[in-house]
Amino acid sequence: KRIKTHQNKEEVAVGMEKGFMDEFFEQVEEIRGFIDSLSEKVEEVKRKHSAILAAPNPDEKTKAELEDLMTDIKKLANKVRSKLKSIQQTIEQEEGQNRSSADLRIRKTQHSTLSRKFVEVMSEYNATQSSYRERCKGRIQRQLEITGRNTTNEELESMLESDNPAIFTSGIIMDSNITQQAMNEIETRHTEIIKLENSIRELHDMFMDMAMLVESQGEMIDRIEYNVEHAVDYVERAVSDTKKAVKYQSKARRVSQGRTGPTCMTSICSVIFGLSCVVPVLVLCFCLCWFSE
Repeated sequence: KRIKTHQNKEEVAVGMEKGFMDEFFEQVEEIRGFIDSLSEKVEEVKRKHSAILAAPNPDEKTKAELEDLMTDIKKLANKVRSKLKSIQQTIEQEEGQNRSSADLRIRKTQHSTLSRKFVEVMSEYNATQSSYRERCKGRIQRQLEITGRNTTNEELESMLESDNPAIFTSGIIMDSNITQQAMNEIETRHTEIIKLENSIRELHDMFMDMAMLVESQGEMIDRIEYNVEHAVDYVERAVSDTKKAVKYQSKARRVSQGRTGPTCMTSICSVIFGLSCVVPVLVLCFCLCWFSE
């Protein structure tokens, strides 16, 4: 009766653990979907940037759509960060209790993979914003040259730091339509740069936080890759040993000529032993490779 009770407890524990992992993998798929959505929005931002830069005076609809995209990216990025942080805290709690299990290693690997992918997407977004800023700055510099005002890169950066667009009209005589059009574009690009820099500042802390987390996980990923490589080496050696055992068994069969004595049994055991080496290692190698995806 005590044995049956113990078995029931084990079955309940296994069932609870399985249910927990099912829930975890649902969460992983949700986060992966959010990251994919972020990546798509970043690509859309690139297209909006190109459309805005192609027009001297972009229409308000395109600019509004760009702002909406940037707002969506910020909200979605914060949601992903929050969920990854929650998983990280759970992992750290279990590690603090000196728990070590295959499930915990799976969760750590999945968390690391998602974190890296998230940082990759946000790095691309940051690079996109930086590129857009430089292109806007280049347009401002060219328009200033049209008005007869030449500036160095340092002078232009100093002007861009100001929130007052009037700094660009200082000393310029509005004596033609060309000059007025140039100043209108300068004002438009300056406004875009101010919005862009605000967005970069808002995401900076979150980006650095996640980048540092991924960097700290690098050692764990390196260990997984090392284990996978060595598991593959061991599989190759085990397969070689199995081939030798099969060859030996074939020779033993010819010598014994149908006898089922100790020699035959020994050769069969050799084959079984060789296979017993290969199968678990193949399973281990598969798991390590899959979980490091």
